[in-house]
Amino acid sequence: MTLTQQIITIAVVVLGTMLTRFLAFWIFPAHKPTPGYVLFLGRLLPPAVLGLLVIYSVKDVEWTSGLYGLPELLGIGVVVALHVWKRNMLLTIAGGTLFYMVLVQFVF
Repeated sequence: MTLTQQIITIAVVVLGTMLTRFLAFWIFPAHKPTPGYVLFLGRLLPPAVLGLLVIYSVKDVEWTSGLYGLPELLGIGVVVALHVWKRNMLLTIAGGTLFYMVLVQFVF
């Protein structure tokens, strides 16, 4: 890429990022009440994303050989326990990932 193409590419990426960050504030200003469907999606999407991550993480597990998915099942158990305990998505995802990685790197 030439220097001009690089500058244009960076400008387009910056513009796209800024647009997606500010779009929510333009569509839903602070002085208006938040629409019900947005509140509904705010309640529904975090558990749905977590469920999607869990399903994605076990899609290639060999349940009939080796450890029979034991590290994955233990990791899922930690994810569920952390989420029930703290209800914090960042802690849930990070804690489950860290636990699973420690298991597969040092235990199994």
